[in-house]
Amino acid sequence: MQNEQVSIHRPRIGVLTSGGDCPGLNAVLRAVAKTAYWQGYEVFGFEDGFEGLIDPIRYRKLTPQNTQGILTMGGTILGSTNRGRFAARVGVSGRAEIAPELIKKVSATFDELKLEGLICVGGDGSLSTALQFHEAGLPVVGVPKTIDNDLSSTAYTFGFNSAVLCCADALDRLHTTAASHRRVLVMEVMGRHTGWIALHGGIAGGADVILLPEIPWEYDNILAKIDERKQLGKEFTLVVVAEGANLPDGSMVASGEASGNLQTRLGGIGHVVTDELSRRIKQEVRCVVLGHLQRGGGPTTFDRVLATMFGTHAVRLVLQKKFGQMVSFDPPDIVSVPIADAVDSIRTVDPNGSAVMSARALGINFGDTPGYQNPFPIPE
Repeated sequence: MQNEQVSIHRPRIGVLTSGGDCPGLNAVLRAVAKTAYWQGYEVFGFEDGFEGLIDPIRYRKLTPQNTQGILTMGGTILGSTNRGRFAARVGVSGRAEIAPELIKKVSATFDELKLEGLICVGGDGSLSTALQFHEAGLPVVGVPKTIDNDLSSTAYTFGFNSAVLCCADALDRLHTTAASHRRVLVMEVMGRHTGWIALHGGIAGGADVILLPEIPWEYDNILAKIDERKQLGKEFTLVVVAEGANLPDGSMVASGEASGNLQTRLGGIGHVVTDELSRRIKQEVRCVVLGHLQRGGGPTTFDRVLATMFGTHAVRLVLQKKFGQMVSFDPPDIVSVPIADAVDSIRTVDPNGSAVMSARALGINFGDTPGYQNPFPIPE
């Protein structure tokens, strides 16, 4: 779209949404626009993530008026991409360097538009790009976004709660059909390197088996759980598996090869597990892959509040010139941490953590034991 004519008298802040979309992005944009307005700033929203910063520059002015009503909307009005010239994440913690000429062009955009700061909303890959901007001397701040909830240095990222609700709702629906037909139903959910969605969604939706990247598992243990349920008079079983969970032989299931700076596309483990269980038991086994349903739709009330607080405090960081920082949720407060700390490593599920212990106490099986594992042993 054509760049809008704007006043040269008010200082300017840029904002962009990068990486995979998720519920809550529009809530951040609304919060940035409204907060900046009351602080006397104009906001330029760059389209299609970092790509909108150069060749050609694409932005729109964000105001309280044109962001009205987007609080509850899913997706992002600015568009987003996890591909292109600015991809900076390879694997779990690998970093690809952004070409110096690209950073020079971005710096020229900052000068041309007289930006006093750029708010980058994204996950570990997008924040790795933002970190390189900061290292080059550009005034940037970060806002953590990922449905996987795997970013270090923040208790929660917005989008996660909404994704868990999607999983729980799906399990609620699968429960009735599985019980009616006495089936084993396998549901594959997102989670590249961590099992937060599978764990919380599985607990919330009453799963019987949860397979995570953090806990090695065996098919025999799943079969033992299915038999255990039959002995209790329960002729159906719900299995939740994270797309990034390793198979018993240690391999991962991918749906596409990696190319350039992009990570390997995962997906398909649900069908692999379904086929193997079908081969081993006479009971009917079916697979459901939630896929991008977990990214779509409007944000939950929790994500609306969290995204709004992130947006307002990101503006605060720009005003205070705390560049190279990322807003972080340290309940009940919104604080800031260095972007470098946030992308240095991912936050994984603790196999001995409270959530896993609670699940085990309910009898949920993680595929690592053939029967009930008491998480609360009483000392002798």
